[in-house]
Amino acid sequence: MLSLVGRLVLLVLLCASSAHSACPSLCECSEAAQTVKCVSKDLREVPLGIPGYARNLFILGNHISRIGPESFKGLENVTNLSLSNNRIMEVESHSFSGLRSLRSLDLSGNQLALIHPEALAVPGGSLRELNLSRALYNRSAAMDLATALRWGALTHLQRLDLSANHLVLLPPAMFAHLPALRRLLLANNSLVAVHNGTFRGAEQLQELDLTQNGFRTFREEGLAELERMGNTHLHLGQNPYTCVCGLEDFAAWLNASRARVVDAHHLACAFPPELRNVSLLGLGGRDLGCHGDMAGEGADLALQTSYVFLGVVLGFVGVVFLFVLYLNRKGIKKWMMEMRDACRDVLEGYHYRYEIDSDPRLGPVSTSGDL
Repeated sequence: MLSLVGRLVLLVLLCASSAHSACPSLCECSEAAQTVKCVSKDLREVPLGIPGYARNLFILGNHISRIGPESFKGLENVTNLSLSNNRIMEVESHSFSGLRSLRSLDLSGNQLALIHPEALAVPGGSLRELNLSRALYNRSAAMDLATALRWGALTHLQRLDLSANHLVLLPPAMFAHLPALRRLLLANNSLVAVHNGTFRGAEQLQELDLTQNGFRTFREEGLAELERMGNTHLHLGQNPYTCVCGLEDFAAWLNASRARVVDAHHLACAFPPELRNVSLLGLGGRDLGCHGDMAGEGADLALQTSYVFLGVVLGFVGVVFLFVLYLNRKGIKKWMMEMRDACRDVLEGYHYRYEIDSDPRLGPVSTSGDL
């Protein structure tokens, strides 16, 4: 009897072990490495039966259009999850709620058009790294992402990659709910300006990458925002800087803050042609055409002064003329009445002559009289 019970227990243990170590048919599993790979298998959804020992889960290059709350149930040991290049379009709220140990999430190379408000929520806020490079489908997705970052309780997120997403404008205070953020990668987008409060809340940021965007300069508001991030190392290279007078403030700031700008020596003019590839370091207002020849400036100032003086004189003459008219208003009124009477007499004479000439009865009488 005891032997039979022992066999049953052994059978149950073997079945449990077999279930625990089972591997989906289209995936590769390594229990020793605690890794599962499902790469380019034309999967339409996250496969079932992923072994519970998995800590590293790679599902890459498939055709999974949607991720939902049921996608990763029972995978509490997964710490690294890569879902890149799967053509994912929608991520529902609580899609990763079963991944209690998740520290790194890679969603790069997808086509995210719909990101639900709590799509990035992970129990305990364990997520440390989030890769969304080449992942956002349009501007609407960027707004959805801003909401998801706000509601995701990502209080321990340290690295966020948003590079190559064609971003033109960052939603206000997009990173305000990421207090632990250390590295923010915004390279290869289409950003043209930094505004007040763009990076509000990211006080712990150590590295900010703004390379390969559309910055032509950084104006006063943007410089104030960068200055507020006093301990952050900045990457500002490979932007189409336009070296005209409007760049003067940025050039001065760069010369004073070159220790913070990692690639300061590689920042160069893209326009105009005569200054192309000239380093921004050392550029001053005279190089940018902000300050012309001093003699020319003196002549311009004298000319402006002459115009002002002429305007004052003409204004004074006009005031005197109006004052004279006011003093002689009675004489002017009398003169105008006399002119009116004279004009009326002339018009009445013309009218009388017209009546005589046009009366047919007076014409023949005058003719016979002459005979």
